[in-house]
Amino acid sequence: MAEDFAGLDEIGDWSVDKLRILRDYSERYSLILQNQRNQRGAKQFFTGYIDAFAGAGEHVHKTSGAIVKGSPLIALELPHRFDHYEFIDLNPERVGRLIRLAQRWSNVSVHQGDCNDVLLKAVLPKYRYDDYRRALCFLDPYCLQLDWKVMETAGRMRSIEIFLNFPIHDMNRNAKRKSIEDVDPKSWTNMTKFWGDESWHPAMFAPSRQADFFAALGGGEGPELEKVGNDSFAGAFQKRLKDVAGFKYVPDPVPMKNSIGAVVYYLFFASNNDTGARIANAIMKGYR
Repeated sequence: MAEDFAGLDEIGDWSVDKLRILRDYSERYSLILQNQRNQRGAKQFFTGYIDAFAGAGEHVHKTSGAIVKGSPLIALELPHRFDHYEFIDLNPERVGRLIRLAQRWSNVSVHQGDCNDVLLKAVLPKYRYDDYRRALCFLDPYCLQLDWKVMETAGRMRSIEIFLNFPIHDMNRNAKRKSIEDVDPKSWTNMTKFWGDESWHPAMFAPSRQADFFAALGGGEGPELEKVGNDSFAGAFQKRLKDVAGFKYVPDPVPMKNSIGAVVYYLFFASNNDTGARIANAIMKGYR
């Protein structure tokens, strides 16, 4: 049994919900494009499914011990399939297991390597808007491993829709310090790489209202900073996906909570397609 579980990550109910959202949207996405193909005179889109942190293709539920299908298998087993699948993971054990799981399908490429390099150099360039190529990209980093350049490139291409895991728990644990100088160098580098610049720090803190009150009375040396709530910080990133990355539609994210009610990450959707945004928003609404 231990050998069967080799390379599999343990997940909780919040991750199961995330996979349900992804499945429900992927079904609708692939069905709409399939129906479009069946319409005479319609543009023939080539569709891709991209999984940047694909893992081993399956997971183990941490409570029940049951095998749970991961995002790669969910996408491969959709009734209306994509033209091509791109799975990426850095871990060789996960990649090996994924290759074995995907060998039943011929239209699958499995990449071992840093997803940022693979996406920017080998995968995203395949899906140019003017070539009638479209892709759904799932970005589910284990921690702060994602490069803002990936999100910005996807937004500016206009042909890529993304689901993004925004790892707020990891950010709070490693980067939430009142002074940016107090953040350890590795966490500072990773946070800046994920956010795209150092504006993450002022977005994470706001001047204390109490300090502002005393400053107005002529006391105090300067504004005292206080942490903003998780929802506000996620909202700042939502605005950044729109204003900087160039996604036209970014619905409110879903706060994914663990068994004690703490938010471990926010699930974002971003697109330049109004139909996709309406569908995603309707699905996510039931989980907010």
